[in-house]
Amino acid sequence: MHISGKTKIIGLFGYPVEHTLSPYMQNAAFSHCGIDYCYVPFSVHPDRLKNAVEAIRSLSLCGVNLTIPHKEACIPSLDQLDEEARIIGAVNTITSKSGRLIGHNTDGRGFVMALVEQGITIEGSRSLIIGAGGASRAVAYYLSRAASNLYIYNRTRQKAEALVSALSYAGGNAMVIDDISSVSDYDLIINATPLGLQDDDPLPLDPGLLRSSQSVCDLIYRQTPLLRQAARKGCRTVDGLGMLLWQGVYSFELWTGMQPPAEVMRTALLSVVK
Repeated sequence: MHISGKTKIIGLFGYPVEHTLSPYMQNAAFSHCGIDYCYVPFSVHPDRLKNAVEAIRSLSLCGVNLTIPHKEACIPSLDQLDEEARIIGAVNTITSKSGRLIGHNTDGRGFVMALVEQGITIEGSRSLIIGAGGASRAVAYYLSRAASNLYIYNRTRQKAEALVSALSYAGGNAMVIDDISSVSDYDLIINATPLGLQDDDPLPLDPGLLRSSQSVCDLIYRQTPLLRQAARKGCRTVDGLGMLLWQGVYSFELWTGMQPPAEVMRTALLSVVK
């Protein structure tokens, strides 16, 4: 990669960002397509997010991705949201068009595509999402339309209720539950909390209650303790790597207007996954 005065910069705003794999796949895609772009992660403290978003204009960045904890907090600083991001209430991709910052969300589409690749059907399923943050909202947006029943559990019930209300307004079907002691009742279970980033984190649910016909997903992009224990129970398991790939594919298309080289991006990710 050769950086010049003509190089277009795409950023990633998060806190922390040291663990991110996105630069590997995005820079591999830029190189493969022969376009003069560079993807750079920026560690942005929450107190400085507003300044960082304004810097997209000041520094003439082409756009950014956003990750924890900025997906919801960035919204007041944007000029516009596309319909999907507005309903979800979270943004993971910003494009800069003639100085206007537009928020998008590619997480939900990325999640659905990751399930499709694994042969998991969401249509007509009884699904449970644990967590009600930005990533959960994107996943719920799609599941609430396809699942026969979608249940949301969050430690803070008020946040789960707000998500269900937003989904209902947009024509989705979801309800809040107060405990997850009956995890065997669901066809598809998604952990959308940070629990599992560290191996000594508590599990988000009791894996002893799982049954082998269930599918268990974790939005963390590695094999977490939850997924390992679910696999021992005979469950089909999906980590967050596929979602990471596909949300990145859709973000690439938004920034460049080009057909994304998905398999190049997948190979780059797999080459660095530990």
